[in-house]
Amino acid sequence: MIKELRVDYRLIHGQVVFSYIAKTGADCILLASDTLLNDALRLQTVKLTKPQNVKVVAKTVEDSISTLKSGVTDKYKLLIICENIEDAYRIATAVNAKSVNLGGTCDNEGKKHLHQAVYANEKELELLKDMIGKGIYCFVQGAASDKEIEVSKLI
Repeated sequence: MIKELRVDYRLIHGQVVFSYIAKTGADCILLASDTLLNDALRLQTVKLTKPQNVKVVAKTVEDSISTLKSGVTDKYKLLIICENIEDAYRIATAVNAKSVNLGGTCDNEGKKHLHQAVYANEKELELLKDMIGKGIYCFVQGAASDKEIEVSKLI
């Protein structure tokens, strides 16, 4: 069962992951990334930062979608973390996710600053609008203790 689908370009890191494990009760983190598996050093670093008693699995976005659709993840309380809005969109729309939490995105040229550590380019803004139009609740929330801010109020 998907407990949270989060966008955070850092994937697993310190207090945020621990706060989201506590918030969601997740027992498995699915890292959905098309770049992580090709970076051995980064993959090893991510595995070292995993919370105790929580399974961590890294898959490409397409493999993540296939795995989620297959039902083999139904036994887990999943925290899914993607690196960017486009990957979260692909997953959310493929598996009918209820919500997408924007925690942190890269600040690159041409991106609009939405809130705190969240930036989006025109394509990503369109994807967010599309998800909202499909009834997917999109919100910004840095740490689990922060107030949720609806993306629809920021774009």
